[in-house]
Amino acid sequence: MAAIWKGALAFGLVNVQVKLHAATEDHDVSFHQTHSADGGRIRYRRVCEICDQVVEYRDITKGYTTPDGSTVTVSKEELASLPSNSKHEIDVMEFVPAEQIDPILFDRSYYLEPEASAVRPYVLLREALKQTDKIAVAKIAIRTKTQLAALRVYGDVIVLQTMLWADEVRKPDFMVLHTDAVEVRPKELALAANLVESLEATFEPEQYQDEYRNELMALIEAKIADEAAVFATEAESGAGVQAQVLDLAAALQESIDRRSEETRSRHPSANEAAKAANAGAKKSAKKKSTPRKTA
Repeated sequence: MAAIWKGALAFGLVNVQVKLHAATEDHDVSFHQTHSADGGRIRYRRVCEICDQVVEYRDITKGYTTPDGSTVTVSKEELASLPSNSKHEIDVMEFVPAEQIDPILFDRSYYLEPEASAVRPYVLLREALKQTDKIAVAKIAIRTKTQLAALRVYGDVIVLQTMLWADEVRKPDFMVLHTDAVEVRPKELALAANLVESLEATFEPEQYQDEYRNELMALIEAKIADEAAVFATEAESGAGVQAQVLDLAAALQESIDRRSEETRSRHPSANEAAKAANAGAKKSAKKKSTPRKTA
């Protein structure tokens, strides 16, 4: 498991050297765009809309569009020089009761792994969070972006969960719920409560499966079994590439022949020299056009 970030976890005067690891992974089946006729990949080029030139990735920078439509560019070096991004530190600001943080604020989850020399203070913080049932609220800069984060205990590991800022959570405003016409009857409420209690269970995430992904993979495997639905891979298409190389050699040889004919017609005295040059070119082209055996 590769670390995506290294730094210090600071709470009070205690610094814990830690590594950050992604705690989750996406198992969605990924697709790419292809040409329906032959299965060829559809590629996109980065083209500047002003000069209409293809731009290399190293020459691309970030741009911000102002309210009047102008563009302000910001380089990677300028972003990296911002003070909040230069700190490789998880700065714990306060500890709050777990029930005070609504789950809607949580974004991504990461495991915190302590360095070998920092296991003791790491365990100390973990046990303190357990005993007090508190969550640590901190700030961290990941990939040049400062984020709010929560530290909590998950098994024997401290988990860092990035959080949304308060102004990033949209306020629900549905007029249909702002009416006094909805009346909940006591009997209906009692029946609903009974239904909830009848379905009460202990949550075990392992018992749930992604049925759509399973059906999708079954469809893909069925298509793989049907050879008519499978396009040739790049390795299998090598013969076509080789044929193109041979065709290119033939075209070059034909060009040499035509040039030689033109030279002889214009300079009859140079026929002997042209024949010698033509013979040498044919020999060289034949030698180059011999296909090599591939591993």
